[in-house]
Amino acid sequence: MQALTYEQTLSFREAFEGDRAAKTANAACARTELSDLAFLPMNAAKLLAPFTISLKTRGITAQEKSGRCWMFAALNLLREPVAEKLNLKQFEFSENYLAFYDKLEKSNNFLNMVIETAHLPLESRELGYILGGIGDGGYWCMAVDLIKKYGLVPKQVMPESYQSSHTEKGRKLLNDLLRRDAAELRDLIGAGQDPEPRRLEMLREIYKLLCITFGEPVTEFDFTWRDQNDCFHEDRGLTPQAFYAKYVGVDLDEWVEVTNAPTGKAKLHEPFTFHYMGNMAEKNVVGLNLPFEEFEQLALASLRGGDPMWFACDAGAFGDRKTGVWDPDSFDYEGLLGGVRLEMPTKQNRLEYRQSIGTHAMLLIGVHLDENGKPTRWQIENSWGKDVGAEGYFVCSERYFRDYTYELIVKKSYLTEAQRQMLTHEPIELLPWQDVPIGL
Repeated sequence: MQALTYEQTLSFREAFEGDRAAKTANAACARTELSDLAFLPMNAAKLLAPFTISLKTRGITAQEKSGRCWMFAALNLLREPVAEKLNLKQFEFSENYLAFYDKLEKSNNFLNMVIETAHLPLESRELGYILGGIGDGGYWCMAVDLIKKYGLVPKQVMPESYQSSHTEKGRKLLNDLLRRDAAELRDLIGAGQDPEPRRLEMLREIYKLLCITFGEPVTEFDFTWRDQNDCFHEDRGLTPQAFYAKYVGVDLDEWVEVTNAPTGKAKLHEPFTFHYMGNMAEKNVVGLNLPFEEFEQLALASLRGGDPMWFACDAGAFGDRKTGVWDPDSFDYEGLLGGVRLEMPTKQNRLEYRQSIGTHAMLLIGVHLDENGKPTRWQIENSWGKDVGAEGYFVCSERYFRDYTYELIVKKSYLTEAQRQMLTHEPIELLPWQDVPIGL
């Protein structure tokens, strides 16, 4: 291993001292955000125009300081048929209700995995991953599993609490509790005792913690609303499951996750599954990995069919919150940093070397097509509130969509016969610390 010598740093210093442009850039960076300095507003302005296809949606939501984008995107997708059925201009499900059970199920899954791996040493890779704790993030299929089990409720029935929308401290406290529980369970198993009675006591304690921070989830409620004609409606004595069946009623199994993740282990034209990455015991993330051209054609087919999509991208790559633009050509970090090259040459490189990964889920609701029918920009409904972008709506360029979008949730009816046949193949199992093509 080669050490860095003091003499070498002196040569670096001499080179910098002689670089006038670099010193000017240093002066600018001293008082300004890097992304603002690199931003090219005239390039971004080219994307801020109407779209060939633009689907109507009913209301911008705000996940606040939480990592529940996947949940917001799923509920925003399911919101549309409810608003249409009830003749509402706006409608929102309770994200707090679903987040409560997400944390409870993740906690149960954590405890189960601790018990299953109790024979492994603490320094094992599996246990290291598990003890990383639980977070806010998730996938479409995790929202589906929660809805099938617990149903849904309107936001008016279980509104946000401060803790549900500002999750950092509560998440740390829950993980502190879970790690303490993990140590106790491993000791019990090491002593030859049955861990199950204590596991249930732990879950009862976690349930109480969640009730204190999120609020106790409703089991029965009255649903009242006024439609766009100012007519009053009321439906009494609904359970969350009955509300879903009556007012949403869509078959959640009609959607499928497709990805464009050209990595070594996530093979194209094959389904995959992530072990350890669901929120419920015995449930794992499953998707179909496709080449970009097929991935994009499914997005176009869905929009042409009038169906918005849950999708996931790298929100940290080339984004401007003020204008609501994601576009590599609208930022010149290389010029700002004196020619330092940052971006890796291929999507596969960026995924395999962890330079990029799916970090944010939203709704894909529109596209602009050129004279040859090719996409040039995509319209997005975000969940960051109305004070960013174009009153909450964003746009990404075709280049960004190609290079930094990884997941789509589309109806199976849009898949080709060959793609539907691929779903019948045995999924390739991926471990999250080995070759993860996507992540939230």
